[in-house]
This record gives sequence, C-alpha cells and structure tokens, in this order.
Amino acid sequence: MKLCIAEKPSVARDIAKVLGATMPKQGYMEGNGYCVTWTFGHLCTLKEPHDYGPQYKSWNLFLLPIIPQSFGIKLIPNKGVENQFKVIERLVAECDEVINCGDAGQEGELIQRWVLQKAKCDKPVQRLWISSLTEEAIKEGFEKLKPAEDYKNLYLAGNARAIGDWLLGINATRLFTKKFGGNKAVLSIGRVQTPTLAMLVQRQKEIEAFSTEEYWELKTKYRDVIFNAAIDRLKTLDRAEKGLEYLKINPFEILSFEIKEGKEKNPRLFDLTGLQVEANKKFGYSADSTLKYIQSLYEKKHVTYPRVDTTYLSESLYPKIGGILQSMAIYKDLISPLLEQPIPKSKAVFDDAKVTDHHAIIPTEIPPSPNLTREEKMIYDLIAKRFIAVFYPECKISNTLVEAQVGTIPFKTSGRQVLEPGWRAVYAKDAKDEPTDKEKDKEEEQTIPEFKVGETGPHDPMIHQGKTSPPKPHTEATLLRAMETAGKQVDDEELREMLKNNGIGRPSTRANIIETLFKRKYIEKKRKNLIATQTGIQLIDTIEDELLKSPELTGEWELKLRKIESGEYEANQFKDDLIQMVTELTKKVVDGKAKVFTLHEEKEEVKEKKKREPAVKKELQSWEETQCPKCKSHNLMKGKTAVGCFDFKNCGFKVSFDIFGKKLSDKQLMDLVLKGKTSKLKGFTTHPESLTEGVVSLSPEFVTVLV
Repeated sequence: MKLCIAEKPSVARDIAKVLGATMPKQGYMEGNGYCVTWTFGHLCTLKEPHDYGPQYKSWNLFLLPIIPQSFGIKLIPNKGVENQFKVIERLVAECDEVINCGDAGQEGELIQRWVLQKAKCDKPVQRLWISSLTEEAIKEGFEKLKPAEDYKNLYLAGNARAIGDWLLGINATRLFTKKFGGNKAVLSIGRVQTPTLAMLVQRQKEIEAFSTEEYWELKTKYRDVIFNAAIDRLKTLDRAEKGLEYLKINPFEILSFEIKEGKEKNPRLFDLTGLQVEANKKFGYSADSTLKYIQSLYEKKHVTYPRVDTTYLSESLYPKIGGILQSMAIYKDLISPLLEQPIPKSKAVFDDAKVTDHHAIIPTEIPPSPNLTREEKMIYDLIAKRFIAVFYPECKISNTLVEAQVGTIPFKTSGRQVLEPGWRAVYAKDAKDEPTDKEKDKEEEQTIPEFKVGETGPHDPMIHQGKTSPPKPHTEATLLRAMETAGKQVDDEELREMLKNNGIGRPSTRANIIETLFKRKYIEKKRKNLIATQTGIQLIDTIEDELLKSPELTGEWELKLRKIESGEYEANQFKDDLIQMVTELTKKVVDGKAKVFTLHEEKEEVKEKKKREPAVKKELQSWEETQCPKCKSHNLMKGKTAVGCFDFKNCGFKVSFDIFGKKLSDKQLMDLVLKGKTSKLKGFTTHPESLTEGVVSLSPEFVTVLV
C-alpha cells in the first residue's frame, strides 16, 4: 500500500479522486492500492524552553541564553491534531511507501518532514511536486515523482529558519522583557518582525523631523504650453519677484525641439509580493487578506501555486499557454487578438534560469466559477489581466522635449503621447490606474505643438509657490516592497528581482509578520497608512544592537538560508552563527543599563475603550464614525434602506434595515456591525426555514444569517 500525505483535507480529496482512492475512512481515504491522509498544516512544532528543563518555565534573566544541545519537536497540544497524528502514525507503520504530497514549498516540506520524523518513518519516501491542483497537474505530478532526497536541502533550510527564529525570538524576547519590561509587558523581538518595525519607525521619525520649507519657481506660458525654469528652486519671494521682472522685459526663444519614440515595457507576471502590493494599491486589501483570497483560488484550481517569488515562467510551459488563454472565455475580447498569431516567446516571460521550484502566478485552464466571493473575483481579475497583458505588444510612446530661454534663464518642458497602446489596451476599461502626482500628470498631458528652433514670441511669465513635502508614511504595499529589497528604494523591476535573495522574510511569511505587528500593538492603520505606535517606537529605541533591527543584516541571514536551500551553505553553520550572536547580545544587554519602558499606547487604548462602549449603548456613535467591519479601511454610511461601506463599490459590505421581514433598530444594527451579532430577537416573518426568533450574525463572508 502507498500512503499519500497532503497538507489539508481538501487537497487530499483532490488527490484521492485522481488516484481512485474513493472509500472514506476515519481520517483518510482508501482505494486502488493507495491510502490518502492529511495534516492540518503544522501538526508538530519545536519544543518549548520548559520541555528542555523545568527551570525554564519561569523567565529568568540569568538563565539566558537558552541553547538546547539538540532541538526536538513535539505535537501541537490539540485533541484534533493528536487524533489525526495517530491515524498517520498507524498508516506509516502499515504502508510500503510514503508519498509526500505537502505544499510544494519550504514550509510545506518542513511540515511533512516533521510529521514523518515524529511518526518514526523508515519507509521509502517519494515527493509529489506540483504547481496547480487541476486533475491534469496531479496526474502529471504522480508520473514524475522524485525521491525525497532531492528535497533534503529545502527541508534543511526550513528547519534552519525555524531554529533561527526560535533562538532569536525566545532569547531576545525574554531578555528584553526582563531587562526593560518592568514586569508590565512582554517585549516581543523577532528575526524579521523587529527590522520590519524598525523600517516603519525610521520612516515615522523622518516624517516627524521633516521641516516644511516654502519655495518659489519661475514658469512661463508660451503658445498655451507651460515651461519651467531649469534652475534651482528659489528660497525667497523677493528673489522670485526680481526674476519675474527680469522675465517680463526679456524675449522668449526656442533653443531645441526633439521628439523621441520609445517603448513602455509590459508589466511582469505576478509573484506573491507583487500581487499583494497591487491588491493593496487598487483595493486596499491587506497582505494577509490577499494571501487568503489567492490561496482559496489555488485550492479551487483557478490559479497556480501562489507562495512564489519569481515573475517568470519555465520554458516547458510555453506549449500550454494557448490552451489556458482559450479557456478564459470571460476575457474573450482581450484574448482573441492574441490567438490570431503565435504567442510570443519572450525572455522577459519565459526564462528557466529565473525559475526554481515554481513559476509566476498565472490562471489555470479551469475558469472561475460563479460562486467565487467578490474579493476572489477581484484578485483573479488582477492575475488574469496581467497574464494576458504580458503577451501583448509593448506600448509605443513619443516623448517630446523642448528647451528654451528667456534672456539668460533656461526653460524646458516635456510631453508624452501614447502612439500605440499595446499592452495598455488590456487595462483601458479599468476605472482608474494607481494614483499619480497630479501636477506632474497634468504637465505630461500637455499637447505640445511643433516648435521651430529660433522662434520667439510673447510669453506670460508667472511665479509658482510650493512647499517641500515630507516622506510619505508606509502603506502595506510600500512596506512589502521594502521587505522584499531589505529597505532599499528600488523602482526598477529588473534590479528588484536581483535584490530578492537579500529581502527580509519570505513571500509566504511577510503578511503574517505585518499581522503580528498589529497584534502586538506595535503598529496601527490610519486609512491606508501604517503608523508605529508609541510602544513600537519605544521598543526600537530600546534596542541598541543594530543586528536585531537592521534590514540589511537580516537580509544577509535570508541569503544564507537561500544558500542552504541550494546546497551552498551549511545549516549547522547558520545555527552556530546565530548562537554566537544571541550569546553576545545577551551579555551586552544583561551588563548594560536598564531603561524605563512605559506603555503609553495601551493606556490610551483602555481609556478610549471605556469611553466608546457606553457611547454605543447610548446610541451616540454615528455610522459615519464607525469602521467598516469588512475592509477596515473606510467608515460606514447610512442610506434609505441599508447601512453600507463608504467604499461600497470596492468593498461590497451592506446590511439592510429589514432582515427576514423584521426591521432592526439602529442599536441592533450597531451591535451586528461592532460585535458581529445581535442579542436574541423575535418577529422574523420571511425566513426561508420559517424561523421566527434567533440571533442575527455576520458570516465569515459578511452575509447576515439567523441562528
């Protein structure tokens, strides 16, 4: 008997169906010589400090650092986990061969290996490695099973990552909590979490320290075109007014007129970070939400494996592209021009050297079903349009540059015109693209007539007054990009691709890191902006060791982990480096001076909560100051028949006043929105199952249900 172990029940069902293992048993499926069972993600975890000795139960500064002789694993203490593990353990003992059908990535490999290690597996192990869950992909995968040994380095990297996070997280958290927490709070420190917070704090300090300055610029209008003086900004109004007087008495002359034709490269296919960035920019979705939506689309077989960090496809996929495009019937108008000729095989799309375990995220040949949630449809649309756009021609543009002078002062202007939209045609019907600098945009839109060198004429000089702007706060989109490039500001896609190996965190973990910072109350969201709380700022100020908070140094650790994966670096060396760092850090902090750490943020929140709760009871809180429970980015507004999100077009959240024939009061609706449910109510008259009383609650999809 061959035993297949998948990462979750839904994936196990898909695999069992293809293999013909259709007989359901307790905790597995059986048939056709196969047993197919599953984990629930992690069943095992690294042992905790107290598992190595009872003395570590209490947090003692002088027992640090905690460095086990060898790291052990244990089952996660949960009845369901324990029962499922017993099933796996028995099947491992009974089978002839194990097929690891875990998620095809570093974390998936680690999950399965730990379970097999805990089950004392001594049977031959094969690895199923697939990029989508379609029937065809599963069949192909089983035809090309590989020995588990081929993925040993992937496991070693995952294991080294887990041990590294344990060593630093456990020791540094206990160290800083006992030294600076004053028995009032746990100060959580993490290998990726802390440098990510440090980037937010640094940006915030730059904004707070920024001193706004006024400046003046000279401009002039000639033949309805605005020209800008090509000189440094003027720091005083007096100098600007003198410049204006000079311009009024001197003639305007064209020095050069040049039109250059150029091309705008097609956008790249999505990796996970790119998709999260785009979804945050366009729809305000958090990185965590986007990961959930794309994971759901993957499990529903509509897209390929999502936790990837490449924007390329393997060359072997090229013959399948036409079939995938043909299956995307809802985009027929955009796809039909592509199918009239051979699909281009560009190196910007197909490049085996840029693909390791998986390729970029693309649609599968299974089109989306009508029962997808609104959010899933939006994410699928982003992926589908990007997939179509990469095969369109480049966008052809013309750039016009005009240089002029008034007396001795040089002036210039430029304009940009789209000659052939190419790939931009795919996005022509989109409501609006990402926001741009309005002033710059306006000038780029100028229609520039043909000028002749040497021509002169009357002009209308003017002064433009402006103010210098501070750096912008991070959004989830910009923070994800900063994590990807270890804090370096990189707009060029090719350069960004090269820096990914030194990014902090992995595509699959970055969303969770940001969520952890929210949970610890180190950051908060104001509209789309991420703001470090007073607690978060204090924590970073307390940490003097640059190793803990430097994105560049953390990026170097990440590079070592990738080298372990490729067999270029020893996992034990990585562990030894971290042990040395933790030992030195502990000595430095223990011997150093203690600081007073005050928790301003938490106190403010408690006061705010006390004020807010009675406000709801007295019905003093208005809908306009109540946050939408679904998108959490906008507030609510009250209409004639319902309360809905201010950004209803994108978010879709709405609650009708009339629910199953009963009109709810404002108080009852407010309870539903704030608490997720009402108290028990009577008087429902139109419920499909004839219920007349019950609690109205919001489902996970934010639909009202009566229970």
